[in-house]
Amino acid sequence: MKVTDLPKHWESKKEPVERTHDYNLRLPLEDAARVAALAELYPDRSESDILNDMIAAALDDLVRQSPIRDKLEARDKK
Repeated sequence: MKVTDLPKHWESKKEPVERTHDYNLRLPLEDAARVAALAELYPDRSESDILNDMIAAALDDLVRQSPIRDKLEARDKK
């Protein structure tokens, strides 16, 4: 998923997702306010949901880029 696809995703029905790892994330105040505002715009999504979706989309986007994809594939072959 692309980051630009997230608003449409957040408007759709929320599907349960298994979360298997916890992270402690410290954000600058301005970014935290933006996440809070997004959670207000999409009341079916918590701030954690918003952050999880944003991180997943950013990782998907990075993996699609050829130089990073090539490095990951080379690493997986080891």
